[in-house]
Amino acid sequence: MSDHSNSLDALHALAWVAGSDAPEKNVLNLGFMPLSDCASVVVAATQGFAQPYGLTLNLKRQSSWAGLSDKLLSGELDAAHALYGMVYAIQLGISGAPATDMAVLMGLNQNGQSINLSQPLKDAGVTSGGALQQRAHQSGSPLTFAQTFPTGTHAMWLYYWLASHGIHPLNDVNSVVVPPPQMLAHLQAGRIDGFCVGEPWGAHAIAEGQGFTVSTSQALWPDHPEKVLACTREFVENYPNTARALVMAVLEASRFIEQSPENRRSTAQLLSASEFLDAPVASIEPRLLGRYSDGLGNAWQDDHALRLHANGAANYPYLSDGMWFMTQFRRWGLLREEPDYLAVAQQVQQLELYGRAAGSLEIALPASPLRSSTLLDGSVWDGSDPAAYARSFALHALQ
Repeated sequence: MSDHSNSLDALHALAWVAGSDAPEKNVLNLGFMPLSDCASVVVAATQGFAQPYGLTLNLKRQSSWAGLSDKLLSGELDAAHALYGMVYAIQLGISGAPATDMAVLMGLNQNGQSINLSQPLKDAGVTSGGALQQRAHQSGSPLTFAQTFPTGTHAMWLYYWLASHGIHPLNDVNSVVVPPPQMLAHLQAGRIDGFCVGEPWGAHAIAEGQGFTVSTSQALWPDHPEKVLACTREFVENYPNTARALVMAVLEASRFIEQSPENRRSTAQLLSASEFLDAPVASIEPRLLGRYSDGLGNAWQDDHALRLHANGAANYPYLSDGMWFMTQFRRWGLLREEPDYLAVAQQVQQLELYGRAAGSLEIALPASPLRSSTLLDGSVWDGSDPAAYARSFALHALQ
């Protein structure tokens, strides 16, 4: 990749580590799931971005989000590549684990997930949301869709997309949890009719002749929040310098990946290795470069493809991003009562820590910790009235 150790940034980092900001803990176990959006964590750990900050990052590949969550809470993992929604579910005590104070250190990416449907649906001409709505409301056995964790991002994208096409995700179809690398096997076996998952598994299914991408997540919400670098609040409180050093290493790695198409390609090559994604480069690289084909004969360069840095825009832990997931938990009955949306987000999102890390690297911060977005169904989310937003949808499961 790059001889990072000779860079000016590394000299700054070494000076930083020698002073009072030296990390309290030098060796970290970092969890990740085999997905393209773990890229900056893998690059930080393997390409010399952590050592200048006095850190050694031991990457620990996980086989399911539930397992990753358990190890984060037990302390077996110090920090992890994590689902935004999973972190908030743990914080709120609705993840199946005891409520635990959590910390989002930074965003790892925006965009880059996909909703795929099966080859039998494709053969039957069910190749759009409208056609799927008709199929879902026919009598007979309901369709089954897989997502990766009950409160995770993929469950929320799947539910939102189905609902935007008049399909109630909890009443009209079945929803099951399948770990990302197992999606293709379940699709091939006919156990599921579609899935929502991170890349490269959507692209890989198409490469294997198993159906098509009916929607990308960025078509649902351009530049949506996705994975985060997460840990328990206790970790941040016990090791504040370590947490900041980790953010700086991962920020530098994310910036490096997006410096050139060559860096993206070399990252795809790195990720394809058996200890990381264990998937063909041909299934990883195109969508990492924003080049999409959907399995229906359409190909395009996506303006909102996977963003790992975007000059910091993909990394800033916006309060409104965390709050959005809570609105969807409320919408779908996962939260029986209204949380204090802003207060919870202010506890979880480590804005001050991130700001100090980004400032040291001269990475710009946005003017506001809230941002405004327009989603697929025309709804505008800006974080200003989350309770009203959660109640604003025609399809819901509010108690």
